Amino acid sequence: MQQFSSQEVAELKSRIDAIHELLAGRGGGMSAPTTARNGAGEASPQAALLNQLSLSIQIRRIRRNHFGSAELAGPIWDMMLDLMLAESQGRALSASDLATGAGVPLSSGLRMISALERLGLAQRSIDERDRRRTIVQLTADGTDRMATYFEKIGLVGQNNQTLAA
Repeated sequence: MQQFSSQEVAELKSRIDAIHELLAGRGGGMSAPTTARNGAGEASPQAALLNQLSLSIQIRRIRRNHFGSAELAGPIWDMMLDLMLAESQGRALSASDLATGAGVPLSSGLRMISALERLGLAQRSIDERDRRRTIVQLTADGTDRMATYFEKIGLVGQNNQTLAA
């Protein structure tokens, strides 16, 4: 599992404290989310929210560290997810499919696909059935890196659920 520096841990704690204050302000002085429990001994909704927020921050940092690029966010990340899903289902996606799925115009999508190619994560080819279409697929390295990324975040998710229980 990824080790975090003391500065990263302090930043995460600071963010969680700020979120807690925000939630406490909305709830009229609710008890601390990390210790609030209902009658059945389950974590309160506020504690569950804080755990989810903490997990989301950890996952984002793991993604940035794993891929070594801040470029893999937003629509580009959506494209990577679409490509991984398509590969696992044995489907091919066109450049326009990726742009549409990421919610960006085709011109922007093509620039994003170029960025993925520069990073060695994706490659383009001409569709043999319709030579007007460009097919985009993950490279072997792209597939491997996505698989190892999901292994890492799976471990973090399991640890987070254990801590929340």
